[in-house]
Amino acid sequence: MKLVVFGPQGSGKGTYASRISPKYKIPQISTGDLFREAIKNKTELGKKVEKFVNSGIYVPDDITINVLKERISKSDCKNGFILDGFPRTKEQAVALEKITKIDVVINLVVPEWILLERLACRVTCENCQTIYNTKTLKPNKEGVCDKCGGKLIQRKDETPEGIKLRLKQYREMSEPLIDFYKKKGIVIDIKVDKADVPPDVVVAEILKKLEKVKY
Repeated sequence: MKLVVFGPQGSGKGTYASRISPKYKIPQISTGDLFREAIKNKTELGKKVEKFVNSGIYVPDDITINVLKERISKSDCKNGFILDGFPRTKEQAVALEKITKIDVVINLVVPEWILLERLACRVTCENCQTIYNTKTLKPNKEGVCDKCGGKLIQRKDETPEGIKLRLKQYREMSEPLIDFYKKKGIVIDIKVDKADVPPDVVVAEILKKLEKVKY
């Protein structure tokens, strides 16, 4: 299955995708994580995208699409993948169609007040990029990643100013993308109307709806 999890910053894309991934035995792919890893390792790609990522601005399409094309060509994607955070625009979706066919789009519908509340409490492991929430998804030890023992930090693009900029960009650039996929009949809406709903509850709903999908 080739799946896209779509929604604004703070909607839970990464958290839900990471739980769906082992169920279908397909990799979760986040272009944001790919960029942050490149920045951490000081690669040529990292040098190109660092100013965009640290400013909370989307990386140019040509760079993003080339990185994604290379990633999904790897052997672990032969049975499918879950895209987390891509595509963000109709233009990116059209470019993606030239590379591969998407089977399902999970559209996370979350009110803005929930997004702001969640993001104010979100921390990320500076090593493995695992996301936690200090209210609803706490690590076992405060400030320490359960998976790798890395330090949990607030990302630079998750300051109040960065959050507002990202949500504004989302509304302007990404929302029309849903219409593009709805015309194809492959969108599944998942509504989240509580800030503290456990991730596994939402994942269970997603998996239930995916069971009905033919691909």
